[in-house]
Amino acid sequence: MKLQNKFTRKTAAILSVLMVAGAVSACSPEVGSEEWCADLKEKPKGDWTANEAADFTKHCLF
Repeated sequence: MKLQNKFTRKTAAILSVLMVAGAVSACSPEVGSEEWCADLKEKPKGDWTANEAADFTKHCLF
């Protein structure tokens, strides 16, 4: 009985973590989308990463 209870708790914890991770990742707009470009335009350019700058140039300027 104790082994089954541990397995159930562990499974529930893993599923909870996966659900939270899925919910958080679904909140950010896709790179290159109009919403992403607008969000990046509002962000100070000093806070951009090199990847963000390259993606912005590739998707939002051209």
